[in-house]
Amino acid sequence: MIQDMRMSEGVEWALHTCLNLAWVERDRAVPTSTLAAFYELPPAYLNKQLQALVRAGILASTPGPRGGFRLARAPEKITVLDVVVAIEGPQEAFECAEILRRGPGGEPGVDYRTTCVISQFMRRAELNWRRELAGRTLADLKSTVEERFPAVPGEIRHGLTGTRT
Repeated sequence: MIQDMRMSEGVEWALHTCLNLAWVERDRAVPTSTLAAFYELPPAYLNKQLQALVRAGILASTPGPRGGFRLARAPEKITVLDVVVAIEGPQEAFECAEILRRGPGGEPGVDYRTTCVISQFMRRAELNWRRELAGRTLADLKSTVEERFPAVPGEIRHGLTGTRT
């Protein structure tokens, strides 16, 4: 089985949406249609990503005419890895198929996932990648954007809610 090791665009959409919601008042829900229109995304597909974030406890959903989505936790409590796992799932990006078992000198009783140099290298690389994503929070992203692009929070808040403060 060949896996596509590329992350879906849903990860990018989810990260941007969570970051944007970090600049909206904590108790204010933003409708899917507004979130989708902000980047000209298809509302139905974005809504699927938002529902995955709700199931993961990253977003909260409020039904009704004044409903929508808001962060369920403080930005400091949401890691980039949380968002990636909510959208992509917890499975490993690299899956060792143990092809050494089928090659010359392969032995049926050996667990090549633990002895194969390539498998071990890929596992270490993925662990480092996950560690990096787990060590970065939405608050880290938020502060970096605020430092580099000070006008962005107000523009996003205005675009999503009509307010600037």
